[in-house]
Amino acid sequence: MNIDEIKRKKLEEIQQKYAQGFTEEEALKNQISQIESLAKQLLDKEALSRFGNIKAAHPEKAIQIASVIIQLARADRIKEKLTDRQFKEILTLLQEKKDFKITRK
Repeated sequence: MNIDEIKRKKLEEIQQKYAQGFTEEEALKNQISQIESLAKQLLDKEALSRFGNIKAAHPEKAIQIASVIIQLARADRIKEKLTDRQFKEILTLLQEKKDFKITRK
């Protein structure tokens, strides 16, 4: 084996790993878009607007919220479109509680 063959094989390995990672990323993006589109179908106009604002500010949190909405729908806990008030209730339930301790010396 000469050096050119080794370089060629290494280049092929790198290209395969890159292509594999690229397809996994595309699959993940497709799953996220499907989750969001299903969740959007369960929201009324105002709740959908609020969801869009959350997605713009905190994309990870929007995915989490969309997943929760879909889980609720699958468990038959959502019978009709969620109103903005109901959406806010879900948000408050998902909101992280942060305890602050102030100590003075």
